[in-house]
Amino acid sequence: MKKMLNGKLVDMTAEEISQRETDIANAQTKREAEETAKQAKETAQASGNQKLLDLGLTQAEATALTGYTPPVEE
Repeated sequence: MKKMLNGKLVDMTAEEISQRETDIANAQTKREAEETAKQAKETAQASGNQKLLDLGLTQAEATALTGYTPPVEE
């Protein structure tokens, strides 16, 4: 692998390559965890909204309570 140092392209050391690969793996893990958390939140919002509707509230009432607006289907 190469890196830019003072405007010149130079080879990376084995330690730098190892650190770069670790950083890439950590970033990927973090992205996956964030996506999982986002999906879990969306699922919980939709589930909570449906439970309020099942209790007899209108969608407008459920939205007023939670701020959740279901996605518009096309």
